[in-house]
Amino acid sequence: MTHPVQPPSRVDYRTDPTQYRHWKLAVDGAVARLSLDIAEDGGIRPGYKLKLNSYDLGVDIELHDALNRIRFEHPQVRSVIVTSARDRIFCSGANIFMLGVSSHAWKVNFCKFTNETRNGIEDSSKHSGLKFVAAVNGACAGGGYELALACDEIVLVDDRSSAVSLPEVPLLGVLPGTGGLTRVTDKRHVRHDLADIFCTSVEGVRGQRAVDWRLVDRIAKPAQFAAAVDDTAARLAEGSPRPSHAQGVALPRVEREETADSLRYAHVSVDIDRTRRTATITLKVPTGVQPTDIASIEAAGAAWWPLALARQLDDAILNLRTNELDIGTWLLKTEGDAQAVLASDATLIAHQDHWLVRETIGALRRTFARLDVSSRSLFALVEPGSAFAGSLAELAFAADRTYMLALPDDTERAPNITLNEFNFGLLPMVNDQSRLQRRFYEEAAPLEAARAAVGKALDADAALALGLVTAAPDDIDWDDEIRIAIEERAAMSPDALTGLEANLRFASKENMATRIFGRLTAWQNWIFNRPNAVGDKGALKVYGTGQKAGFDLNRV
Repeated sequence: MTHPVQPPSRVDYRTDPTQYRHWKLAVDGAVARLSLDIAEDGGIRPGYKLKLNSYDLGVDIELHDALNRIRFEHPQVRSVIVTSARDRIFCSGANIFMLGVSSHAWKVNFCKFTNETRNGIEDSSKHSGLKFVAAVNGACAGGGYELALACDEIVLVDDRSSAVSLPEVPLLGVLPGTGGLTRVTDKRHVRHDLADIFCTSVEGVRGQRAVDWRLVDRIAKPAQFAAAVDDTAARLAEGSPRPSHAQGVALPRVEREETADSLRYAHVSVDIDRTRRTATITLKVPTGVQPTDIASIEAAGAAWWPLALARQLDDAILNLRTNELDIGTWLLKTEGDAQAVLASDATLIAHQDHWLVRETIGALRRTFARLDVSSRSLFALVEPGSAFAGSLAELAFAADRTYMLALPDDTERAPNITLNEFNFGLLPMVNDQSRLQRRFYEEAAPLEAARAAVGKALDADAALALGLVTAAPDDIDWDDEIRIAIEERAAMSPDALTGLEANLRFASKENMATRIFGRLTAWQNWIFNRPNAVGDKGALKVYGTGQKAGFDLNRV
């Protein structure tokens, strides 16, 4: 029996183009080209080779970084061509041998991060006008086709052999792990019976049939392929709001100090209590004079507080999700002057049509959305010295529960929550709802009451009356109530909590993204545990050995 290879002690999500082993990024005016050329011996873990342009977590870490560099360092780019540097092979998907030797947690977290990166492509297309073309210049299978599906359009070379396929069900006994099934139906509107054939066939679909079935948008003979791709990229770029002439902002390495139980960034700190199985994530408000005009924003660059905060929080979330699997509850805190947050938000709102501000809001949006889909319990603690205002108030509304200390006899120390426009749609969840819309099921009365309170410093009683917090204990009960809530959470089944939280966080409002994450959380999570996939004779385990998978034929 093959035993799972244990992950390295820490996975580091920080990289830059000088360290890439798998992607090549080239920029030519308004067009960027991301070429996949995966190093076979460049796996992030030992025990497998990345053959046939197959990928693992390390490949996606580079892709995530490259996308951010296009967003911020190359603002003139309006379309991105995603292709392969190899002849006759675009991408064969997630490396099967990697999946076969990985722990369950590694597989699921790998799929989640990959999903978020694909969703980020669509997020930039929707909100920033950065368009993507998949130039499929060879065989395209599994996760490779899922990468293509995330793009706005797919151009497939018509060379009589190159095909697109999702062979996971017949070949591996699992589902396409990064949204393939959902994008085929919800995004590309492939008829369900044709999708059934497509997703249960190993060989895939090529040529005109791929166009007829809506699996790709266009085919081109090899001699015309490059021209067809360039034409598609130029057409998609028309009307993009990204500037034709602008100076990009360099993204330096996110610096942090790390100990066994803490992470320290300039604006974010993480403190781990292993006994209570909690991580306290504290976001710190800027101090000193902050930029208020475009010139000073551009001069600040990546050091500008909202952008720096987004990058640091993103790194902290990814670190905790991958490297601290048994830390099941995240306590969300803020620290500093709430007025500084509101002033920063006012600058973002006033200049939101400027490309750098728009991309910074996008970075905040995607980072906060990572919280929503993290399989951790989220408790927000609103205490004296907190700054849950505007954009940072979204942390309280992202939490599964929010506790706010009531100090009616000490107005000087009493914490407040303050709302602004950021709480009404500027930082939506992946289901396109604001967190307040989700909170109140889009009912008019509570939303109108909340909007009427914009700009007011709401104490615990006022916040509780508006439904913005879960509970408002006084200082006599605070310590015990928080302690009991944390201890009760730690005593529950992590599996059941993951299912509970995923259901409650996206109540009533579904879209393609929530269906993708829901299927990963429930169906794929379950399938990855089943012997038909990972047992001694499971399809993932015996792949490549010449043995035939042995299935338990009971339908469950």
